Amino acid sequence: MSVKFQDYYATLGVDRSATREQIQSAYRKLARKHHPDVDKTPGATQRFAQIGEAYEVLKNEKTRKRYDALGARWKEGEEFTPPPGWENARSTRGGDREGFQTFEFDGGDGFSSFFEALFGNAAGPAGFRGARRRGAERGPRIGQSIEGTVEIELEDAYSGATKTLTLDDGQGGARTYEVKIPAGTTDGGTIRLRGQGSPGAGGGPPGDLLLHIAIRPHVRFDLSGHDLATVLAIAPWEAALGAKIGLRIPDASEVTLTVPPGSSSGKKLRMRGLGMPRGHGERGDLIVELRILVPETLSDAERRAFEELARASRFDPRKS
Repeated sequence: MSVKFQDYYATLGVDRSATREQIQSAYRKLARKHHPDVDKTPGATQRFAQIGEAYEVLKNEKTRKRYDALGARWKEGEEFTPPPGWENARSTRGGDREGFQTFEFDGGDGFSSFFEALFGNAAGPAGFRGARRRGAERGPRIGQSIEGTVEIELEDAYSGATKTLTLDDGQGGARTYEVKIPAGTTDGGTIRLRGQGSPGAGGGPPGDLLLHIAIRPHVRFDLSGHDLATVLAIAPWEAALGAKIGLRIPDASEVTLTVPPGSSSGKKLRMRGLGMPRGHGERGDLIVELRILVPETLSDAERRAFEELARASRFDPRKS
């Protein structure tokens, strides 16, 4: 029977001379990255299975020795026929210290045709498949990731904060976390806390905690990416003459906005570097839209002032 040769060393990204520790480290890194709970790209399940299969063979000195006996001349993707007598080697039942009945397999079902051609298909207690079933629960498996949504205030995202939340641990219980919200966290973003998910099985690494961020609507500021936007009400004389106006930003500090003379309602002023943190010391901008308001009722003095302005001014807002 011819099958496609599988280069297990290439699958794990290690040299053929890699130590057991290097193989285990490479497996855990790849298993975490491509676990179907984490990797949502097409083919993630297949990649995860290939990684597990490679690790099952290379982690064990005896199985690795038999795999290495194939020789380095084989290349991934080439047709491969097991050498004569290989099927006898994998069906040894007793006496042979190299017999496969002594091997334990930690992986699940779904091994490749190449693997089955070398290590047996339903070979019973003498073959790998039987041993695989017996040892499956003892093998290292990455724990499940836990997902949740945390709602935060804009001020928390602007300056950073620490939140306490309780989530289902995926095993019928609950777990409390203290989560640091980094400054600059954006709405819809995800915070990954590695190793804070469900514990792994058989010594495998724990899963991750994935927190999806929802920023509550703010009474004064709108958020667009890393930019903030707000509307500032100004008086007619501030718009006409210009003004310097104090403006409180989300970290509770006050900045000064300079309104140029002759500003119209709807004019937008950009205050650079006062938006959300981007990282590396950079920030988005704060965009201030001016809105001119007039008094709903006028005092006698105000009325006389507006009447005098109307007589003196030649300004026609409707003139094109």
